[in-house]
Amino acid sequence: SDWAQIVGSEVAEHATPITLFEGKLTIQTSSTAWSTQLRLIQSELLKTIRKSSPGALVDELVIMGPHAPSWKRGLRTIRGAKGVRDTFG
Repeated sequence: SDWAQIVGSEVAEHATPITLFEGKLTIQTSSTAWSTQLRLIQSELLKTIRKSSPGALVDELVIMGPHAPSWKRGLRTIRGAKGVRDTFG
């Protein structure tokens, strides 16, 4: 695909463009490690995307890791709790 040609096959295996809205390109990664790596090279990645797709008008990258489990719902949740380990109510 074009994405693999722009960012390279290795990055394309672990990062997927999700949305492009008002100049923000949202990219979701397969792991938190890949998310961190892409944030470290974010400025270079943005330059590469701009050079490869001049009509895309990408101003900013938003890099997200994989979806994490939610602890907000379930049998033993407490309304207003501060987190997973808040056992004092």
